[in-house]
Amino acid sequence: MQGVLTGFAVIAVVIGVGYAIGRGGHLGEHGREVLTKLAFHVASPALLFTTLAQADLSRIFSSRLLVTALSTAAAAGVFVAVGVVRGWGMGRTTIGALCSGYVNSGNLGIPIAVYVLGDASLVAPVLLFQLIVVTPIALTILDLSGEGEKGPLWRRLLTPLRNPIAVGSLAGVAVSALGVRVPAPVMDPLTLIGNMSVPAVLLAFGISLCGSTMPGRGPDRHPVLLSVALKSVGQPAVAWALAVGVFGLRGHQLLDVVVTSALPAAQNLYTYASSYRVAERLARDSILLSTMLSVPVLVVIATLLG
Repeated sequence: MQGVLTGFAVIAVVIGVGYAIGRGGHLGEHGREVLTKLAFHVASPALLFTTLAQADLSRIFSSRLLVTALSTAAAAGVFVAVGVVRGWGMGRTTIGALCSGYVNSGNLGIPIAVYVLGDASLVAPVLLFQLIVVTPIALTILDLSGEGEKGPLWRRLLTPLRNPIAVGSLAGVAVSALGVRVPAPVMDPLTLIGNMSVPAVLLAFGISLCGSTMPGRGPDRHPVLLSVALKSVGQPAVAWALAVGVFGLRGHQLLDVVVTSALPAAQNLYTYASSYRVAERLARDSILLSTMLSVPVLVVIATLLG
């Protein structure tokens, strides 16, 4: 457990440094954006490729992924049920359901997997599940709802294949599955680039905390609070119950699935809401609140299960 708490402490310190950088304006007004794009388009894909290319796929694609998938479906399903009863509308309910169960497996998942769980590859199956299964379903529903700007359906369904993190993950899985040995002149530069991922993400997150306003107010208050409760408490609770009661997971495997399920709502959900011009404030406030709550929730989980 000491190692887990040390991992969280490392993450907190780097986020704090990012916050100090943001307060001082040392990277200028576009510093966070540059760091985020560096991590998303370059460093994180490289990190996931180099990790997965050498990983044991049988260990990655196991019952732990099924636990995460089922807990995601449970959290989203509760929000959908409430949204239907309360008449929140298809688009708004879809965004809220995503905020209730779609975890930030990229920006925060990778650093937590590295420093808390000790293996970056643990978030890759979750990331691929969300990008290849959940995202196309959600975007199709938003298309059918008739809200916002719609593009060709085929283009929406191919969204995961335009995501650099998904491409890096899929390439790494393919290399591992085929048993291909990547030569050192190729792997070493990719490893060096991948090492930038975690610090870039954490520094950018710290900078983003500067000037944040208190979320959870206004007309979307109830959907926001429901989605945050489901994301921060409901989903990890369901994951724990499934892992222990159904799949018999214990020790580090149990910690892996519960920590992964307790990650906050993903930041790219706001991009989806903005693209369709639906529930933008709901997405923004849910992401911010669940991110703020994720720190104490993850510390409690690490203390109880670590």
